[in-house]
Amino acid sequence: MLNLATLVENNARQNPTQTAVIFNDMRLTYAQLNGMANQFANALKKMGVQRGDKVAIMLPNIPYFPIAYYGILKAGATVVPLNVLFKAREVEYHLRDSDAVALVAFEMFFEEALKGFQAVPECRSLIVCTAPERMAAPPPVEAEGVTTFGRVMYGQSPVFDTVQTMPDDTAVILYTSGTTGRPKGAELTHFNMFFNALYTSKFLLDGKTTDVALATLPLFHSFGQTCIMNALFSTGGAITLLPRFEPAACLGIMQRDGVTIFAGVPTMYWALLSYPEADKYDLDKIAGNLRLCSSGGSSLPLEVMRAFEAKFNVPILEGYGLSETSPVASFNVLERPRKPGSIGVALWGTEMKVVKVGTLEEAPVGEWGEIVIRGHNVMKGYYKKPEANAEAFKGGWFHTGDIAYMDDEGYFYIVDRIKDMIIRGGFNVYPREIEEVLMTHPAVSLAAVVGVPDAKLGEEIKAYVILKPGQTVTPEELIAFCKKDMADYKYPRQIEFRETLPMTATGKILKRELTAAPQMQPVMAD
Repeated sequence: MLNLATLVENNARQNPTQTAVIFNDMRLTYAQLNGMANQFANALKKMGVQRGDKVAIMLPNIPYFPIAYYGILKAGATVVPLNVLFKAREVEYHLRDSDAVALVAFEMFFEEALKGFQAVPECRSLIVCTAPERMAAPPPVEAEGVTTFGRVMYGQSPVFDTVQTMPDDTAVILYTSGTTGRPKGAELTHFNMFFNALYTSKFLLDGKTTDVALATLPLFHSFGQTCIMNALFSTGGAITLLPRFEPAACLGIMQRDGVTIFAGVPTMYWALLSYPEADKYDLDKIAGNLRLCSSGGSSLPLEVMRAFEAKFNVPILEGYGLSETSPVASFNVLERPRKPGSIGVALWGTEMKVVKVGTLEEAPVGEWGEIVIRGHNVMKGYYKKPEANAEAFKGGWFHTGDIAYMDDEGYFYIVDRIKDMIIRGGFNVYPREIEEVLMTHPAVSLAAVVGVPDAKLGEEIKAYVILKPGQTVTPEELIAFCKKDMADYKYPRQIEFRETLPMTATGKILKRELTAAPQMQPVMAD
């Protein structure tokens, strides 16, 4: 038997008064967090949610997230985290594809959540989380299946007999890239998530009960969910929540709460280094408390790593993983020498190798090839996607689609991606999805979306568009057209019109030629 919620339950028994969650002036102990998660589990049971059901959550980094997350797990259900920036079309797709029976959403995102929810009759309940002072208020609209978190929690017991799930039962479905189709749900088991969090805390972070980790990476993403929330809760530390990353807020919380662990994507480190008013904060105090930083999501530029480490006197450990690997697959670990620019060595119990693309033949040391992985951290498969699973697990190994090489000491180095996925500011963006939206515009004949280098975000989204004969549309109109139906991190910021696009003989667009070709001055949006 194993349930991921035992991370909280164990600390509620052993360290009940220890702080688990910090949010502005709010402090939740482990006993309080566990009791609230129990209340929510009781509420879900009363609503008819059963073991194996899927419950989606559309919540930012606020206390509602861990309460709902562990409450769902306690009820024996599966958590389906959704990006809070999703628009109605995206909410509808994810609810339908995951077979979600309920959706928990923060009031700030209620409008899009409601429209997506109402398009999926199989999703029976929409639970709206309001500000604490309005928990007794009615929902924003009176509609069938819509209620509030306060109402479902009212009168529920803080005691719950956690459903005894098995290690191989699905705990979380995380949606991941789909450059050849729509996003796919990676089924991560209770053991996948539990062991990855425990290993991260014990061997990568050297976790302590006195640790305070800044949770500004979105908890609905695998990085923040495993490496911050679950990892800290596995050893009895605390997380301090920041819903939206801003350098001023980040530094302020580090100073106020004595943050000891910070995990971020490269753009966050760049932003903290570049923030012109950083000296307003007690940087000596911040640096004195910080003992470890980690970076993932995309490659951390060496100059940024060196400058940040010099300013804050703290090491940054760089690692690698995917949603499909829970997510950590390799890391620069504390007990071995760190190699800047490397994603480190494979986790204990995980096999990771570089193979010649299209084969399982291992590439020689130093030669580029595709990373393949197998082990305790690898998902059980994409939800309801047998063809995608057959492709992803050819030969019994999970094929990442990432190009890397390994040195003679077993350290890996990412050099390129096979997939066309764009990583914009740490967020994965799927070109195919944007192309499909663009091509619903009546003036658009063909579109190709690529990532172009950006000093701040790593990559920016650019669309090359061919218009239909006799049709006209401005770049600004196309950008606005995408923006209304897409999360803010997805829509293209640059539009370039072309008469033709480079293609193979079979009609496949050669995106690499687009990014390599001399560019016209594009129209750009903020």
